[in-house]
Order: sequence, then C-alpha cells, then structure tokens
Amino acid sequence: MTKRIDHVDDYFGTKVADPYRWLEADVRENAEVAQWVADENRLTAAFLEQIPERSRIQQRLTELWNFEKLGTPFKAGGRYYFFKNDGLQNQSVLYTQKTLKETPEVLIDPNTWSSDGTVALSGQQFSDDGRYVAYAVQDGGSDWKIWKVMEIDSRNILSDELRWIKFNSPAWTPDGNGFFYARFPEPKPGAEFQNLNVHQAVYYHRIGDSQDRDTLVFHRPDHPEWGYHCDVTEDGHFLIITVHVGTDDKYRIFYRDLRDPYAMPVPLIDHFDNEYSFIGSDGPIFYFQTDLNAPRRRVVSIDVRNVSRDPEFPMDQAGPRREVPVQEIIPEQAETIVSVSLIGNLFFVETLKDARTQVSLYEREGKLLRQIEFPGIGSASGFSGKQSDTETFYSFSSFNMPPSTFRYDLFTGRSELLQQAQVDFDPSLYEVRQEFCTSKDGTRISLFIAHKKGLMLNGENPTLLYGYGGFNIPLTPSFSISRLAWMEMGGVFVMANLRGGGEYGEEWHRAGTKLNKQNVFDDFIAAAEWLIANKYTQPRKLAIQGGSNGGLLVGACETQRPDLFGACLPAVGVMDMLRFQKFTAGRYWVDDYGSSDNPEEFQALLKYSPYHNIKPGTCYPPTMVLTADTDDRVVPGHSFKFAAALQHAQGCDHPVLIRIETRAGHGAGTPTTKLIEEITDQWAFLVKVLGIQLP
Repeated sequence: MTKRIDHVDDYFGTKVADPYRWLEADVRENAEVAQWVADENRLTAAFLEQIPERSRIQQRLTELWNFEKLGTPFKAGGRYYFFKNDGLQNQSVLYTQKTLKETPEVLIDPNTWSSDGTVALSGQQFSDDGRYVAYAVQDGGSDWKIWKVMEIDSRNILSDELRWIKFNSPAWTPDGNGFFYARFPEPKPGAEFQNLNVHQAVYYHRIGDSQDRDTLVFHRPDHPEWGYHCDVTEDGHFLIITVHVGTDDKYRIFYRDLRDPYAMPVPLIDHFDNEYSFIGSDGPIFYFQTDLNAPRRRVVSIDVRNVSRDPEFPMDQAGPRREVPVQEIIPEQAETIVSVSLIGNLFFVETLKDARTQVSLYEREGKLLRQIEFPGIGSASGFSGKQSDTETFYSFSSFNMPPSTFRYDLFTGRSELLQQAQVDFDPSLYEVRQEFCTSKDGTRISLFIAHKKGLMLNGENPTLLYGYGGFNIPLTPSFSISRLAWMEMGGVFVMANLRGGGEYGEEWHRAGTKLNKQNVFDDFIAAAEWLIANKYTQPRKLAIQGGSNGGLLVGACETQRPDLFGACLPAVGVMDMLRFQKFTAGRYWVDDYGSSDNPEEFQALLKYSPYHNIKPGTCYPPTMVLTADTDDRVVPGHSFKFAAALQHAQGCDHPVLIRIETRAGHGAGTPTTKLIEEITDQWAFLVKVLGIQLP
C-alpha cells in the first residue's frame, strides 16, 4: 500500500485530510515519487500481461490504424499544405504543393526529430509572402513549445528560437519580416512542469534576431492572470490583442494601428462580460463572434472610427464600463454558433443541431446564401482561408464513416471529394443513431449510440459510455479507430452530450459549471441508467470513460455511484478539486469549477471532488487510471493521489490500477506507437473485467 502522511488543511474552519500530498511532487525531481510510479507501472503491467486477448487486440488495432491519413488541406502564402500519415508513422508529416495536381513535397517531417516519436510538430504559421513558416516543437507531450523558423524554398532552418511559449501562436506581419506572439517568464529550474502560468506578455520578434532582443508590445504586471492571443488583420493595418483570464469565452479586446510606429494599443472592449472572438476586418470595421445579448451567439461588426481611442485604458473591472456600438450582421440562430470564418468575402457559420454539424454561408451584409450538405450524422472541420480566396477545404466523418476530405468551390457551391480514407472495415455493418434520455431534473440529454447492426437488446452487451461535459466544448460524432475496434469486439459505444459542454449554447454551458457542476454527473448517471433500462447493457457490463475534465467526470460518478458501473477508465483527470488551481494552467479552470479559495464554492467542490469522496470499505468498480509523467496541464499528481486513495479504500477484490505513460503529456503529440499501446491496454482491461468473449 502507498505511504500515507498526516497532513490536514483548514478551509474556512473545515478540516480536510490530504494523506497523499507527497505524491504531488514532480516525478522528475523526487526520487520517492519516481519509485512509486515504477512500482505501480510494474503492478499494472503484470495484470495486463496475463490477459491472453491482449496481443490479439493490439494486432487488430495496428491493422486498423495502418491506413493513409490525409489532413484537411489549406492555403497559405500562395501554396497548398496538408498533413499526411502513411499509416503507422509516429507523427504526421507536413507536405506542400503549388497546385493540387502537382506532386507534393515534404516540408517538415517530425519523425526525424526523435527515435521514439515523442518530439512532435504542434503548430505552424506561414508568412503571407510565402517566404517563411514558424513552427512549434513539442517535446514529450509538454504544453511548452519551442518555436523555430524555416525558409520554405531552401528548407533552411534559421537561427531564430523562441522559448517559454504555451497556449499561443505567432501572428505574422504582412511584410514577412517578423511576428507578434505572447510568452511567459522563464521559470526557475526544476519548476517548469508545476509552476502557475502567470505574467504572460506580448512581444514582437524580428526574423534573424535572438529572443532577448524582442520588443515588448503589451504587458500588464498589475494583472498577472491575463493571457493574450494576437491577430494581424489581413490588410496589415491592425494588431488585435485578445485578452482572457480563464477558459470562459469572455474577452477584452485591444488594437494597435500598425501604420503608426509610435501607436500604443488602445482598448476596444474594456470588460470581461462577453465573448468577442475576432473573425476578420474590412479596413476599420472589425467582425466578431459574440454572445452579447445572444447566448447562442451572433455575428456583429464594430467600426473603430466610432470608438473613443483612450490610451489610458480603463483596465480595472470595477472601473467605468464603456459601451461600444455594435451592428448586427448575422442574428442569433435556433442552433448554437460554434465558429465563424470569413473566406472569399463570405461568412462560413458552423452551428450544431443536436450536436450534429451544420455549415451555412452568409454574404457580407448578413444575407443567407446557402447551406453545405453533408452525407449523414457526423462532424465537419476545416473551412479556413482568406477573404481573397475562391475555395476552401473541409473534412467530414462519423462513428461509422472514415474521414473524407473535400474541396469547396465558393463560386459554384459544389463540394469535390479529394480523398476518402481506406480503412480495413465495412461501414455497412455498423449503425449510428441518436437517442435522448432524461436527467434527474428533467433535462433532455442527447446520446449518440454506435454498434454492429443486428444488436440484441438483451441487457448483456458490453457498453462503453463516454462523456466530457465542460468548458463549453461540444462532443460531436466523428471517426475513431479505437471506437471502431471496440465495436468490432462486440461492444456498444455511447457518447453523451452533457451540460457544461458547448452543444446548446451558453445557458447549457453555465448549467454545468461551478455550483451547478453536479448537473453534469447527474446527466451522465442518467445516461447509464437509460442504457440499462433499455436493455442495452447492465451494470456489470457497463464501462465509463473520459479524459481531462472527462476524467473528473468518471472519478466523480465512480465515487457517487460505484454500484452502477462494471469498469472505470478515468484519464488525465482533475481529481483533487481543492488544489487544481495551484498548478500550471489550473488557474484558468476556475471559470468552470470555481475555487476552494471561495467559501461557497469550496463547499460545492468538496461534495464531489473524487479524491475527497472515496469511502473506505466501499466496493468500487474495476478501475484503471491513466496519466503521463510529462502532463503539465493536469499535473499527474491528481491521478497519483486518486489511485492511491482508491487502492487504500477498496472494499472488494476488484482491481484498482494506474497506468503512467513516460515521455507523454496531456495527449497532444503522442506518437502512434504509444497510442496503440495505450488503447490496447484499455480494451484488454475491459475484456478481462467485463468478461468479454471476443468474436
């Protein structure tokens, strides 16, 4: 058993024990934690190795994974670009071509950067003149990125190297001589993966200069929690600085006239009351996606010539609030607007109808032009480009439909199929449908259900229920090799659209945050009970899965209703709800969760915090916790503490394991080999504990 210590915290007079506080230490810096990780991994490996079906699962996953994967093409600087993976490459390769009929050439191949595939290409921004690409190198899954610059024609990598950047991408100036970006101060040695991310600042980097010569453009030391995103308008006249303080889509906006070398950033939106997501501009007229007087969002314009230019910026939220005149372009719809792009002088507006993708085109004045037709229930992505473009590209997929990429002609309104992924399965053998269940308080909850045709509703089907329910993020039907493999094994896959997500607008999101967070867990539990009542499965055959905020979801539901599930797979979850805000990016999540620094929110957090609601002697379902040693978003201490506490409290012989990946982070950049190994272990675990007989 894991060592317990006598540590107690006092929250507003409430004493809270934290016997595994020592497991919060960075595994790279603490030998005792490193030994615990090694011991737990050995225990988990020994359990998994005795499952005879494991090798068969891995073999089939590898076969399914081995198909050519083509990313959605995009244009930049007069060229076409796309990502491609031949099948089992650890990282996808970035290709370029001058025309769609020309033979593509490799631009960046991150597979050459490391022998194990753990160094990834995690972002790229092209200069408008087509000379350069700035690209991000991600090592071991960390959120920290190193940005470098390549001269495209020669493939020469320049000396430029920018560090201490996360959650940010460069915004090039049209002359191609440099870009704006935001970075954090360099952390103290040994604190890179746990320190709070504060004091971000905006800089301008000129190509060829060292980072220490970059020009400070915008910084508010009196607001260390402010974070920044930069855009440069297509005409090159304005720098747009979007300011955020958390994960809520509530922004302040500043702009700077780049035609005046002495101009200072001036405020446009001086409060955090609403979303203002920059779409594009027409000279001094800026277009924004906003929830101002529209919880399901709308599109508005602001003419900056009609806004006072006060360089003293009334920055404090308690100060006087300035009303900015807006003109409505596209009104709020019956469905939630997810994103808007401005391509070829048309607004491409993506909405969700019961979590299914819809895309509508509007003229610049707001008149509906047409809708894009998609082949079924699924998800579309892409639709990027410039206002001068006459084409754009998108991908479409569903649970039983591999990704297909299309070219869309803005003149004709026609979609041309470029490529359809060739996966080793027959889509006609599977079906996808949408059902609805009722939550504890009467709220209608959407469920997407996918499985082989001919399913018997006899209550005996192994079923995997997946959810997220947070941060205004919608879950939509899309293709997944891991889920296909699960369905091949005879399993039913179910995805629940829970409150807290982004499927039905801001009110839906708010209904699953802070003091309302229990609604999310009630929705998930209601989905599980509906599946049982409708004879899809029964508790001992029902597994639940989720990652990050979804890991919290699984942990909370497991501790609240251990009788309802046959297996639990919480991944990289936020499990200690009293201390999440003290590490790395955790402070951003206060928008959704609240904070233990607030007396009322503390009480709500304590009621559902997975780590604090484990009760000794309870029979918990078979559980395999998943995390990674380089996760610097949800630090692995969350999972370490939860697993140790669950192992200590377990009141029956159900296994409680933790699988800790090495040289991996929160998920982004994970190489193919590690992905296949992780999914293999999850499905093998479920085969064992749910008693699945493979077909």
